[in-house]
Amino acid sequence: MARKRFDDMPCSIAQTLNLVGDWWTLLIIRDAFFGARRFAEFETRLGIAKNILANRLSQLVENGIMQKVDIGQTGTHYAYELTEKGRDLFPVLTALRQWGDKWVYGEGCAPMDVIERKSGRPLARMVPLGADGTPVALEDLEIRLKEKS
Repeated sequence: MARKRFDDMPCSIAQTLNLVGDWWTLLIIRDAFFGARRFAEFETRLGIAKNILANRLSQLVENGIMQKVDIGQTGTHYAYELTEKGRDLFPVLTALRQWGDKWVYGEGCAPMDVIERKSGRPLARMVPLGADGTPVALEDLEIRLKEKS
């Protein structure tokens, strides 16, 4: 069964899901954040079938989220690196991880700690901030759809 696409939906969330909306894609990006670069590394870490991994990596490269880099070893060997577009997914995956830490595992039971190298302290919980830098609650927001031009 083909995955639903949201090409006609005027929503940044829907359009982003078109690019990174399946679990394998997000897990590949997660492992790239954790240092995986080679096809075999992704395959071993994720336990993913080769054909699915090849397809997802190809889509990530095609969509400019990762780039395929010749690593110059004998023969043709490539590594996959996150582009700026891919690295900009860091807050998205951090928010998903923090939500899972709270609602899937429960406070204090998270399977990993993310530590800031400079301070040695855990990463602070992400919260949306207003233009003045203060936290904003859902109730403080108003959504205004733009008129089509």
